[in-house]
Amino acid sequence: MTTMFRYPVFPVFPGLDQTDIPEGLSRVRSIMAEPDYMDGDCDELIKPKKLLNPVKSSRNHQDLHRELLMNQKRGLAPQNKPELQKVMEKRKRDQVLKAQKEEQEAHKKRSDLEIELMKRRETLEQLELDQHKNEEEQENTPEFVKMKSNLRRTKQEVDNQERAT
Repeated sequence: MTTMFRYPVFPVFPGLDQTDIPEGLSRVRSIMAEPDYMDGDCDELIKPKKLLNPVKSSRNHQDLHRELLMNQKRGLAPQNKPELQKVMEKRKRDQVLKAQKEEQEAHKKRSDLEIELMKRRETLEQLELDQHKNEEEQENTPEFVKMKSNLRRTKQEVDNQERAT
């Protein structure tokens, strides 16, 4: 009797003689009953057929299966990334996020000198904008309004000189 791993491969049945089994047949096959329709002498019986799976027989399923096989042969399986690649991508993403956070914190943490320089720059920009607005207003105003303002200024200057003397 053939043994593997210290136990018999085929079970031993008490009513079955080991010499009755022909060499070509395995024990399991000799124990199992043969179906009646295998004899072929009974034509009246309907022989069973394997049922068709409607999903597998559909055209969409066949196309999808064919495409998956082609992608597997080419090595283009995007869902099945190796674990190392996933870990490396996650680390890279984490590093980028960490660098962005550090940049934001660096912008938030400014020294007193930087803050003072920023304030001065803003005030200078505001003054320049005011000057540009005044120039544009002067360019857009009519000539008689300009003359009237000039006359007022000259009158005020003359009055100031008379008071000073």
